[in-house]
Amino acid sequence: MVTVVSYTARPRRVLQALLLLIAAGLGVLTYALVGLGRHGEIPDALPAVAIGAGVIVLVLQIAVMWRAPYADPVILPIAVLLNGIGVAMIFSYDTAVTKYIGTTASYASRQQLWTVIGAILAVVVLMVIRDHRILRRYMWIFAVSGAVLLLLPLVPFLTDEQYGSKIWIRIAGYSFQPAELAKICIAIFFAGYLVSRRDTLALAGPKVLGIHLPRWSDFGPILAAWAFCIAILVFETDLGTALMFFGLFVAMLYVATDRLSWLVIGAVMFVPPAIFAATLLGHVRTRFTCWLDPLSSENYGACEQIARGLFGMASGGLVGKGPGGGRPDMVPFGHSDFIYSTLAEELGMVGAFAVLLLYILLVQRAMRAAVGISDGFGTLLAAGLGFVLALQVFVVVGGITRVIPLTGLTLPFLASGGSSLVCNWIIVALLVRMSDAARRPAARRLDGEGAPARRQKGPKDSGEPQRAQEAMS
Repeated sequence: MVTVVSYTARPRRVLQALLLLIAAGLGVLTYALVGLGRHGEIPDALPAVAIGAGVIVLVLQIAVMWRAPYADPVILPIAVLLNGIGVAMIFSYDTAVTKYIGTTASYASRQQLWTVIGAILAVVVLMVIRDHRILRRYMWIFAVSGAVLLLLPLVPFLTDEQYGSKIWIRIAGYSFQPAELAKICIAIFFAGYLVSRRDTLALAGPKVLGIHLPRWSDFGPILAAWAFCIAILVFETDLGTALMFFGLFVAMLYVATDRLSWLVIGAVMFVPPAIFAATLLGHVRTRFTCWLDPLSSENYGACEQIARGLFGMASGGLVGKGPGGGRPDMVPFGHSDFIYSTLAEELGMVGAFAVLLLYILLVQRAMRAAVGISDGFGTLLAAGLGFVLALQVFVVVGGITRVIPLTGLTLPFLASGGSSLVCNWIIVALLVRMSDAARRPAARRLDGEGAPARRQKGPKDSGEPQRAQEAMS
């Protein structure tokens, strides 16, 4: 039996404003608790942090009310909360370094600056991009831009090789990770490319071991993506970036064609490069060795970072040592690559799981927007951006907890780093734009030129914009 439930689509800006205030308040409170836990006093910078958080949420709220009034009211508050917790954990690392090592660290203040820049760019995206479908016109420009960004670390005078990986560039003394911006460009290109070829890619070819393989004539795109990711793996020795982009393409292929065989093919194709990297590339081989046995005496020198991260998470226990009560300075890169270890030590297993639930909810909202959008390009783009966030969280947390080998990716919104934070705020702005398109009543949706679409009235149209949702019972 199918029950059709009708409801009137309406903005939920009051709910979003309330959630934004709660998210900003929790971030500021965690920041204050770090100062109390570390030094027994309120941090001197707390008023500035509170005012900055208030201004950011106010500007974001006004921008959404003006440009995307029907957007999902949960996406922005989750981003603000994760960003606030990240700033507090980085501040805990800074204070621990100052107290126990005696050197000054200012990663938190830099992260606050990048937060402001990221929020400003998110507002700019909402102001400039009135309709996400406009991006499809420039998909080949995004494709070239993404490829150039991925290849920039190979340019001799720009590359900034760190710890065996060439995934950074350095310009005027500042380092930047081009892959963070490239993932947005590549996702837009994949969405535009696949939506125009989804019918031919969905056609079944020969059947092998019970799985319908694609036709050989349609196998070229995945081979090209596979070869490009292999080039990244070989020349930049970065398994994480190669996994992220190849996984993004395969996942969007599955969304476009609804064929499980693409996932199987993608998994099989990624196994040989992974084996090659683990056996022949010294940097990647070390990470595989640390994944298998990081606590052995012969491996401890090379695997000290993972070992210390594991000890830090274990010392946090169920509820943690409290903000400012841990020793994140004992874990190398406890403010960036291993910030999840810092969070688990101070907030415990409960806090670590709560953060994972926030990520799950953010991805769920992205997928919900993908389902609600009426155009195929928007569906693929929202699903692709949601998946790339999910894959990045899985790769980072999985590497720290030894579910998979460690990679060089960063945890969205939490880890210290300007390129990652700014690009993730751009992703959030795009998701807000597409969720507005998914939830907006049909009579008020915009066409590709940014003008209101004409409303098609039926014989039983009452004039009230309504949407229908089917619920199985």
